[in-house]
Amino acid sequence: MSSSSSEAVSVRWPEVAVAVFLLAIAGLVIKDSLRIGIGWSDDGPKSGYFPFYIGLALALSSGFVLIKQLIAWRRTDEEFAERSQLAQVISVLVPMVIYVALIAWLGIYLASFILIAYFMKKHGGYSWVLTTAVALGVPLAFFLVFEKWFLVLLPKGPIERMLGM
Repeated sequence: MSSSSSEAVSVRWPEVAVAVFLLAIAGLVIKDSLRIGIGWSDDGPKSGYFPFYIGLALALSSGFVLIKQLIAWRRTDEEFAERSQLAQVISVLVPMVIYVALIAWLGIYLASFILIAYFMKKHGGYSWVLTTAVALGVPLAFFLVFEKWFLVLLPKGPIERMLGM
C-alpha cells in the first residue's frame, strides 16, 4: 500500500517530528551539561561530562535522521502506519498521559490502580474480581518494594495521606 492511500500515514512526518524532538532534548542536555561543567576535576569527571557526550551522540544521530529524511523527502513513499494502527497507539497513549497527570493529584498508587483497572477491563476484558485483585496487588507490591524495602518515597495523594502512608 502506498503512502498516498488514505488508509496509511507516510513515514516522512513521524521521522521528522521525532528527530526534531530528540534534537531539542539533546540541545537541553548539552546546554545543561555545559552549565554544570564537562571537564575534569581533581577527583574525576565533572557532573556534566557523561551527559554531555550522551547529548552529543543523541544530537548527531537525530540530526543525521532529520537531514536524511529532508533530503529524501520527495522520494520517500514508505508507510509508517495505517490509520487503524495509529488509533490503537492513541488508545494507549491518551490513558498513559492521563495517568501521568493523575499522579500529581491522586498519588502514584491510586493512579496506578485506576490505570491497571482501566486497561484490564477495556483492553483485556478480564473479570471484575481479577481486575480488582491485580489493580490492588500491583500498587501494593510497589509500595512494599519501594517504600518499605528500598526506602524510596513515591508520590503520595490525598488517600495515602489520609491513611498515614
